[in-house]
Amino acid sequence: MKELLLKQKQVLLFVVAGALSALVEIGSFKIFSIYLPLIFSEENNYYGIHFPLSNIFSTSCGIITNYFLSIWFVFERGKHSKRKEFAYFMFVSFFSTLLSLTFFQLFFRFVFKENIDLGFFVISKEILSKISAILLVSTLNYTVKKKVIFNG
Repeated sequence: MKELLLKQKQVLLFVVAGALSALVEIGSFKIFSIYLPLIFSEENNYYGIHFPLSNIFSTSCGIITNYFLSIWFVFERGKHSKRKEFAYFMFVSFFSTLLSLTFFQLFFRFVFKENIDLGFFVISKEILSKISAILLVSTLNYTVKKKVIFNG
């Protein structure tokens, strides 16, 4: 019973850490997607890729935030050294980033055609695509981080 409660607590903490990391990622994406096109005009559509730098920079912010939240609050240290653990975490995050960027492009091009107007707030198709991509990749991240990186 104690193990089940501990597992549920870990999943809850992972969700909270993921949500905080996602807020950092989405918030920084919003900032980058507004200001980077002023500097790099092709940022809106770089050879058919929408917001490439905004995605890469914001995802990096989210990954770094998630790493520190994961080691501080979610997972116990595994059998790996800190250096190896960090390298594995970054490798998994790099792979996840590629998946997330791919899903973002698919959602942006094919799924979300218009913004969602909530009356008091408008959610752009860029933000909807970013949120959807993050949610889709999160399950994979938890499984790999728990089983491979933090061995628990």
